[in-house]
Amino acid sequence: MKIPTELKHKPIIVSEDYDKVDGKRANESDAKGLSIGLAQWNDRGNVEISAKVWRYTSDKWSRQSEELPLNRVLDLALLICRTSQYFQQAYRMPKYYDPSNPQIDRIGMQGDALNVGVCTENPMIDTDIRLLADYMGQNGELLGERFRLLSKTLQEMGY
Repeated sequence: MKIPTELKHKPIIVSEDYDKVDGKRANESDAKGLSIGLAQWNDRGNVEISAKVWRYTSDKWSRQSEELPLNRVLDLALLICRTSQYFQQAYRMPKYYDPSNPQIDRIGMQGDALNVGVCTENPMIDTDIRLLADYMGQNGELLGERFRLLSKTLQEMGY
């Protein structure tokens, strides 16, 4: 399916037919494409670039399509990678985390850090963290394929 070009987000680089590879939702997904382009929130004289997930439901492009600045996409990738790494050892703790020290990591960037930790304010954290651990375990192959591709691409880029 062709990504629309007449809407506020102006695609420049696209990945169409994303629904065919959208994880467990492959071939049944409403996420029909990904793009990098001019952000819909651009102000006159201020160009912002964003990544967008294009969702198509029934017969129209969905308002639930998501658009994110590129740095946030990468920050989410860092968070996903660090979460996966964390759960490789978390099973060793009775609650899958240490309630007295819920911080997992501080990833230094921009003179500060991206803090990563268990959300102990979540009243259902003991149940929810096990659900996340189960998900990470059950989807290890699916995520692992993407981690390997990301690693390969970063190495090819010289990182």
